[in-house]
Amino acid sequence: MAQIKLNATYGLTGTLPAVSGANLTSLPAQGITEADMWRVTTAFTGDAEPIASNWERNDLTGFDKIGTGMTESSGIFTFPSTGIYQITFYLGTYISGDNAYSDARIQITTDDSSYSIASSGWSGAAQASGATTSHNSTSQCIFDVTSTSTHKVRFDSRVANNSTSTWGDTNENHTYVTFLRLGDT
Repeated sequence: MAQIKLNATYGLTGTLPAVSGANLTSLPAQGITEADMWRVTTAFTGDAEPIASNWERNDLTGFDKIGTGMTESSGIFTFPSTGIYQITFYLGTYISGDNAYSDARIQITTDDSSYSIASSGWSGAAQASGATTSHNSTSQCIFDVTSTSTHKVRFDSRVANNSTSTWGDTNENHTYVTFLRLGDT
């Protein structure tokens, strides 16, 4: 064992264990190991529970996921690894008229079947003299993903006026989600 002098003034000393490759490979992962962003590419009108189509991973210059990234099928997102995830859903809506509310809803499942509302973010506005009314709603949750086969997430766009459109664009983020793995489960 190697000896280290911690503080010469006070005479504190201690011993360090031998360092080997085995010790170094068992260190915990540091920092964010998964980060991803997906967006809706095409606008649609009315409610979507869930938003089941037209999702794409952000592909703009300057973006790159960290880790494996999420996978999506029919609006259901699967996690690449277990862990504690922060999920944020940004919903952009617009109408040429009044829309009492827009609701950005995150739904999760822990059995790959029954979904429950984890978070809901509301916004509302009245039309201003013939102008288009726009809403931006955000919801966020932290989800303990203990199994990648049963723990999944999906997103809803709910509106008061069924003539309201959810904004989608393949070149900009208007309705989109971010996923950050914060740590181990």
